[in-house]
Amino acid sequence: MMLRPLALLAALAVSLSACAEKGSRPSTSRGSDEAWAHLPESVTNNAVAAAEVDGRTIAYSFAGLHAGKTWEDVTADAYACDLEARECRGIAGLPDGIGRLASVAATVENRIHIFGGYTVAEDGTEHSTPEVWIFDPVSETYARAADMPVPVDDSVAFVLDDRYVYLVSGWHETDNVDLVQVYDSAEDRWFQATAFPGDPVFGHAGGIVGRDMVVCGGAAVVPPETEGGRRSFVHSNACWHGEIDVSDPAVITWTEFSGHQGPARYRAAATGSERAGRVYFSGGTDNPYNYNGIGYDGVPSRPLDSVMYPRELRPGAEWGFDIGYATFGTMDHRGLVEWNGAFFTLGGMNDAQEVISDVRAINFD
Repeated sequence: MMLRPLALLAALAVSLSACAEKGSRPSTSRGSDEAWAHLPESVTNNAVAAAEVDGRTIAYSFAGLHAGKTWEDVTADAYACDLEARECRGIAGLPDGIGRLASVAATVENRIHIFGGYTVAEDGTEHSTPEVWIFDPVSETYARAADMPVPVDDSVAFVLDDRYVYLVSGWHETDNVDLVQVYDSAEDRWFQATAFPGDPVFGHAGGIVGRDMVVCGGAAVVPPETEGGRRSFVHSNACWHGEIDVSDPAVITWTEFSGHQGPARYRAAATGSERAGRVYFSGGTDNPYNYNGIGYDGVPSRPLDSVMYPRELRPGAEWGFDIGYATFGTMDHRGLVEWNGAFFTLGGMNDAQEVISDVRAINFD
């Protein structure tokens, strides 16, 4: 796998309410001492999802990168955070013990599925991993599912009908792929859906509401200008809507949004909210990097402190982003967890490119 990187969306700023009483709705805050909770260790580029245990919402973190940000700090560790109790603890890590970055997690029938990621060797060699692990939050045990047909990392995952998991685009070994790979959890099998029509990307983000997917940002590959030259990576300023066919889960109608608004985002935290009928994005950066927080251009990447959501789920005359600002910014995320009217990031990096242990709360009122 080679080193990789995002673009521009522009801005229609609308104020978003970012606070609420801590007992009822968590509030945004700056500073690690004001985080909603703390993971036992700092971790970033970790797969994040939530499940219910005894009627409580538990947010989970799997794999990622610890504070040293070297190949030796790539981890298979996992953590569980009781959001109501504001307490986090370590749990058994991925069963093979192999550390990986840029995995993605999705919850199906209250079991968390962890897909792919990539390993980093001492010599810097990176390898996309095919494994799919299924974590049972009640017994806190893992099972192995069918491997991905094409191993990807830095992808984005969407769940349909509490059965199908869609992995859209992402990085495979040496390049981005335009594949939409679908895992059928009921039959433990994979099939291909309608390919992603835009430039293939990694580090993108998005969410699903009903059968409507929204995918934005990431980094695309630009071929070398001359034979024997080096290829480069650019921001993607694209944002796509995908509608999954009601009678055939392999058929997706893709439409590109036009008039993009808001900052381009790389490794933002995002999710779809059935409750709100919206897809939310938070943080990320406008300067793509591989995994240490230093951009491909050699400039330290800094997280965006803005949050946004498309005003409409589907392309149309009223489409555009509502933009707001949190009181902090984080980046290097692989998911966003909804609980009690707020949304949570677990770990990530701060504006000094430091790996953090913070569990942060964001409101998109």
